[in-house]
Amino acid sequence: MRISSLTKTDWALAGRAGSLLLVLALFGCVEPSLSASGAHGHGTQRGDVLSPEEVRRIQTFERACPSVVHVEALEVKRDPEHFNVLEIPLGMGSGFVWDTSGHIVTNLHVIQGAQEARVQLRDGKSWEARVMGTDPAHDVAVLMIDAPGEVLVPIELDSTLTPRVGQTVLAIGNPFGLDHTLTVGVISALGRELRTESGSIVQGAIQTDAAINPGSSGGPLLDTGGRLLGINTALVSPTGSFAGIGFAVPASAVEESVSRILGLVPVQRPGIGIRAADDAWARALGLSGMLVMEVLPGGAAQRAGLLATRASASGDLALGDVIVAIDDEPIRSRADWTKAMDLRLAGSRVTLTVSRAGTSLGLAVVLVLEHH
Repeated sequence: MRISSLTKTDWALAGRAGSLLLVLALFGCVEPSLSASGAHGHGTQRGDVLSPEEVRRIQTFERACPSVVHVEALEVKRDPEHFNVLEIPLGMGSGFVWDTSGHIVTNLHVIQGAQEARVQLRDGKSWEARVMGTDPAHDVAVLMIDAPGEVLVPIELDSTLTPRVGQTVLAIGNPFGLDHTLTVGVISALGRELRTESGSIVQGAIQTDAAINPGSSGGPLLDTGGRLLGINTALVSPTGSFAGIGFAVPASAVEESVSRILGLVPVQRPGIGIRAADDAWARALGLSGMLVMEVLPGGAAQRAGLLATRASASGDLALGDVIVAIDDEPIRSRADWTKAMDLRLAGSRVTLTVSRAGTSLGLAVVLVLEHH
């Protein structure tokens, strides 16, 4: 503001107030003070005022920040000339403190293929991390660090929360390796399905317009009270940067995954109700695929018409169906089958390709939960 724009009244007010700061503020030379009380009696931002919504957002961010960590995935290599062990960064992401025992939750794809990982807490101190377990179906991984409990601030959980479209959400992470960054948006859709970088298909994902950029994956999606709504997992963008749509795995699925990984609940995996032959036995028979030895009564496989291995009327062994693919993904062993089940959820309808007496058949099967 130019001096000529000040009126006599302005100068008089400044004189009566005895405040040089007022005059300087009119010139734009100093920043006005910030207040949450609302100098004009209402909750909108007007120069020197923070709205109640802004104050709450700031408080939520400051309270949640100590729970959010930076995760670095590492590959270990030996220098052939000097025989030194080198830690080469493979990627980075975010995560959050689950409990005071040292468990850290992040996305599986953040640490996929890493030999080691490192976790940096809010105080800047880094800790070597070991992988406790993973859940590809929800793209969740649990790490463990040996930090003392007094420096660990667990994320706030509330199992009664139900995300709703239009709800304001806060995403905290380390995009592009930058320290704790806050983005704000709303839940724009629920019940989405997406395929993650690790190849898993996540069901029931939360869609949000809160910016999720590379490096934000694994960080928490919070409600305005700072409670966990989900774990930020992916973005949809032709450029690799945020373009208005991001996804988070719901907190309920994250809690389920962590409980299974830590052995707090029995491990359950989708299946079809069969027992398969050992891979070595199947190979000895010259089979490529998973041989069905037994079809459990009343199970999904029986309803779909799969045949078990059995004795023929003459006493010879009649081989059952050999599962060679699921949804066109090759199945060459029981390990392939286990991996395929880890990427699917109970209730999903799949198409099995089976070899039966030299003929290829396609059978539709609905997966059910099985205890393991």
